[in-house]
Amino acid sequence: MNETLTRTLSGIVYIVILISATLHSNSFLLLFGALLLLLVLEFCALVQMQKAIPLGIAALTYFWFSYFTSTRTIDFLILAISLFTAFKSVVLLFDIGTSKIDSFSKYIYLIGYIVFPVILITKLPYVTGIFTPSIIISIFVLIWINDTMAYVVGKSIGKNKLFERISPKKTIEGFIGGVVFSILFSILIAYYFIQQPILYWVIIAAIVGVFGTLGDLVESKLKRLANVKDSGKIMPGHGGILDRLDSIIFVGPFVFLFYQIIAYVS
Repeated sequence: MNETLTRTLSGIVYIVILISATLHSNSFLLLFGALLLLLVLEFCALVQMQKAIPLGIAALTYFWFSYFTSTRTIDFLILAISLFTAFKSVVLLFDIGTSKIDSFSKYIYLIGYIVFPVILITKLPYVTGIFTPSIIISIFVLIWINDTMAYVVGKSIGKNKLFERISPKKTIEGFIGGVVFSILFSILIAYYFIQQPILYWVIIAAIVGVFGTLGDLVESKLKRLANVKDSGKIMPGHGGILDRLDSIIFVGPFVFLFYQIIAYVS
């Protein structure tokens, strides 16, 4: 089958499953529980970890915090660990070394880069107090817009490399284009789809543009350390689940933080 057609069909199936499952709270939690286990498998392969213990940690932690325990204190603890790991990931990104990640850090990344961000993603539809699937769908749409327009603009007029050592194809022009188009689209989302203040979604679009790009670069760094092109092969033409979710797992904690700030100042 033609590679472009394979990639297109695979992408359509992914989007249909994601959106349809997100419309209902139970299927949403089940889908992201399954995605979390796939993310853990791919992460373990990238950093060369034994899979049994990480899978157990991920399954028990997700089941406990997503289905049973949800207090403001626990949510903030999960958020703090996720943000700390995001900072640690950026430090790793700018590290010019090629040495492997040490055993202790592997577990920090497992929990703070994979498990806790997915848990926070499952909490985003509930930030208004009731299950609101349009929030998480809108974030995914903004990520797709940002990725697509960054590629289109970069391909068309991009001349200055953004981070050539890690991702040779990304350009500064593409990055700016992705952010600008995400912001423009966020205005339409806020006005026609989600009925929340436009300013909120302009800020969320900016978060998506900046931290989504960082998330993509961090995953590219992990793949370079592992000397692989893709995190997996589960999605024909697209690679692995981590290749598809690298932006959202980095963006999720920052959007969750933004909503906590809104709740605090309101």
